[in-house]
Amino acid sequence: MRVPVVNMAGETVDEIELNDSVFGIEPSAAVMHQALLRQLANARLGTASTKTRSEVAGGGRKPWRQKGTGRARQGSIRATHWKGGGVTFGPKPRSYAQKMNRKMRRLALRSALSVKAADEQIIVLDQLSMDAPRTREMRNMLASLRVGGSSALFLLPQRNENVELSARNLQQVKTVNAQMLSIRDLLGYDYIVMPRESVEQIVGFLRTDQ
Repeated sequence: MRVPVVNMAGETVDEIELNDSVFGIEPSAAVMHQALLRQLANARLGTASTKTRSEVAGGGRKPWRQKGTGRARQGSIRATHWKGGGVTFGPKPRSYAQKMNRKMRRLALRSALSVKAADEQIIVLDQLSMDAPRTREMRNMLASLRVGGSSALFLLPQRNENVELSARNLQQVKTVNAQMLSIRDLLGYDYIVMPRESVEQIVGFLRTDQ
């Protein structure tokens, strides 16, 4: 699959061949869904906790005698049906982590990239550089790339502080290292914007035709 390479002004300057084993496969919706659920589950802290009746302070004494009061018998004011009592079957700290083998995780990434490529939502830049952090310059570049009004994910080949700071104040724009690609980011943004170097890095660790 060939896509145009544009400069930061949105002008086409070249073409690039995207590797079909990464950007041109038949996407697997089931694997993408599983990978997304796994990432969301692994992000959960699992720290929610409640106290059972044995952990709530107080309630050691029987509130009233067993018989003769006309009221129902009670053994503790910390029983679960009392205000301030323990919680029945409440949450306890736990791990929500899910496992998924590396071959399936990479298939999910290739599937998501193939969907973006098929929908013409991948923009390849000849280079991405800024002399200083300027949010206005980043906004103007997005307008030139016809991405204005849509969300965009920038995949950087290495740390670029000026680009990262320029995009930080734009609500619908995110910058990540191409090596840290995730299914959540790929599915969460409309357009993928990356320089040539990022394409080479992604193909390097995702291609299957080596």
